[in-house]
Amino acid sequence: MIKTVKLRPGRERSALQRHPWLFASAVNLPKESIEPGETVRVADSRGEFVAWGACNPRSKITLRLLEWDEGRAIDTGWWRGMIERSAARRGELFRSADTDAFRVVFGEADGLPGLIADYYAGYIVTQFLTAGALRIKSELIDILVQVLKPKGIYSRADNELLALEGVSDQSGAVFGESPPDDLIVRENGMKYYADLRSGQKTGFYADQRNNRRIVSGYARGKRVLDCFCYSGGFTMGCLAGGAESVVAADSSHEALELLGRNIGLNGFDPAKVRTVEADIFQLLRDYRDNGEKFDLVILDPPKFAPTKASLARAMRAYKDLNLHGIKSLAEGGILATFSCSGGVTARDLKMALAWAATDAGCEMQIIEYLTQAEDHPMRLAYPESEYLKGIIARKTG
Repeated sequence: MIKTVKLRPGRERSALQRHPWLFASAVNLPKESIEPGETVRVADSRGEFVAWGACNPRSKITLRLLEWDEGRAIDTGWWRGMIERSAARRGELFRSADTDAFRVVFGEADGLPGLIADYYAGYIVTQFLTAGALRIKSELIDILVQVLKPKGIYSRADNELLALEGVSDQSGAVFGESPPDDLIVRENGMKYYADLRSGQKTGFYADQRNNRRIVSGYARGKRVLDCFCYSGGFTMGCLAGGAESVVAADSSHEALELLGRNIGLNGFDPAKVRTVEADIFQLLRDYRDNGEKFDLVILDPPKFAPTKASLARAMRAYKDLNLHGIKSLAEGGILATFSCSGGVTARDLKMALAWAATDAGCEMQIIEYLTQAEDHPMRLAYPESEYLKGIIARKTG
């Protein structure tokens, strides 16, 4: 028997607008116990149906809504249909001749809260990030096998996020072959080694695919500084775009080793690339003090503000980072700056850049706004799905 969870009076508005989250303050939990992730009927304070959802009394996000049609049961057929439609929306990527690393399921943005599934050259990497998704993990794995027919599926646990749900998971192969250590994936015609078991994110930053191509268009004949370079996505693009030289900087020795391997994999001249292992903030200050200038500076930092609560601190960090990035630019140089923080809006990033330009005592022109690739769609009813923001700006004085 499916239990009913009622909302407090007047708290159904966002749910009726199809936002998938309802917080504990909006929910009246029933007296009967509910297991974390259990499917429930969500009703307004009068008992009228609102949606089907997954309920987790342990989480601040108590309800994650799944379906607004009362006649559609949340069963195996529902999950399979949703995953099939999500995969079909990536049809062009599955048929691509030069890209085989992309996201197939993007959680709430694809109507599948808590489920991430990334495709890498025949392998799938999954993440189960909510109690609801984790509760039916084996069922979802079976559906992914049937729909995508992968060589293997590797599940990566994010227990930092799952702790907020009051649950935990384990990483490991859950179907077929475990991905090889030296798996090679393709993006925009470039080749990359991807570490699916322990690399950053789920092994590769496919969300920057289009932005790497766009930024490479500014690289011809330029001296490039690629900050937070990881395995070299922007570096490879700039080399392919005809950069004169690239300084690739990251705090991770392992990332820089992987970047070096990717340079060789693509047949680029290693003499054109200088890798620097350093704290990026200090490195930029050193370049400022030494008067070293670049024609193109790329700033692609990790999350500074995963939530709105950390916004003020993050804005100071983005302003400081962009200030010193601007100071490292030659006259007429191009800055490509990004934020992947969910708590930072595109307007916030623009404001941080404006503060930085003011403190640098120079003029900047915005040339382009950038966002995440199409396999990371932005659902209008769920604005939190728009997390990657980018600006390309020119230093004019």
